[in-house]
Amino acid sequence: MNKSLIALATVSLAGVASAQSSVTVFGVIDAMVSSYSNRSEDPRGLTPAVTVRRTALGHSGYNTSRLGFRGTEDLGGGLAASFWLEAPITNDDGAMGIANFSRRSTVSLSGGFGEIRLGRDFTPTFWNDTLFDPINTNGAGGNLILAANTAFAGNANYVRASNSIGYFLPPNLGGFHGQLQYALHERDSYAPGTATPPGVNPVTGARNPGTVAPSRAGRYIGGRLGYGSGPLQLAVAYGDSTVADNYYAGSTDSVKTMNLGASYHFGSVKLFGEWSRSRHARDLAQPALGGGLRKVDLEGYVVGVTVPVGAGLIRAAYSHVTYDQDNTGAPFAVTKNPKAGKLALGYLHNLSKRTALYATVGHVRNKNGAALTTGGPAFVQSAGLTPKTSTGYDFGIRHAF
Repeated sequence: MNKSLIALATVSLAGVASAQSSVTVFGVIDAMVSSYSNRSEDPRGLTPAVTVRRTALGHSGYNTSRLGFRGTEDLGGGLAASFWLEAPITNDDGAMGIANFSRRSTVSLSGGFGEIRLGRDFTPTFWNDTLFDPINTNGAGGNLILAANTAFAGNANYVRASNSIGYFLPPNLGGFHGQLQYALHERDSYAPGTATPPGVNPVTGARNPGTVAPSRAGRYIGGRLGYGSGPLQLAVAYGDSTVADNYYAGSTDSVKTMNLGASYHFGSVKLFGEWSRSRHARDLAQPALGGGLRKVDLEGYVVGVTVPVGAGLIRAAYSHVTYDQDNTGAPFAVTKNPKAGKLALGYLHNLSKRTALYATVGHVRNKNGAALTTGGPAFVQSAGLTPKTSTGYDFGIRHAF
């Protein structure tokens, strides 16, 4: 009996040892004083220019403020299970705490085959925007590629995708890395389409068949492949997000995004660059019912550099975007394409490995109806006024734990 008990205890201890786990609490508290100045002008010269200004105590000027929990369990045999729950917080007013885990909420299984990850996570196309921007896509200096794409055609899945299934390559592939992601739309569909329940037209109030079943809206599929070795990092990504759908009429609106980013370390100086192109298109099974939209393109680039100076880091970037609206189906279109350019400069001073002070300034110049800002209030666009320039700056402190 004693031998049996000892054997049982030994097996139990071995099981505990092979299933060791760890849980980590982590986060970032980032607070800043920001000022914004957004100016609108009348190209006809009939209305005086109007500038809207705002000064505020904000958050997330260098890194996004957050609070998270992550953990890993060793399952033995090279397998591991892990979870990641990350919540956004607004430390400037305390209004948002752990109300949700909308930054990331995933559970995964990893091993020699790579990693399978389920839940809400960053999209493959967003990764290039943030990794190849020396300003980190945050605050008054964040690049215009991200700013334009998050507002492009109602693409809610641009930065993150909910209900996603992801696969990541294993890390031992000689510098190559990559991922695939598919997000389910979780919508009801009806066959035949004429069985779709009627809905109410929000404009006329009439009951129209097929308006309550956007059967594919919310779907996302994308992938990313990269290579990193020594001073070189580069990656290409592609994503297809369904942003609207009329199952009954047979039309589907999608935003297809492709980007390519790279960075290179020349000694202490690091160069960054990214090119991006997104297309908003409508697939028309029945063109007569789908409206006039065919395709609208958004193309942009960012180039930048970081230079260490003692305990600090100088950051600089220029980004530019153009909205190609000459492809709406109208022949000989003469409308000028909206476009915007942004120059951003910043300095980060590390007080320790976890705490830093920073200052950033950004200046945007809009043309032909583009209305991108560094943040703060919206442009005044009445009485013939159109967006012209936007200037913003941040002074802040970031503490990570």
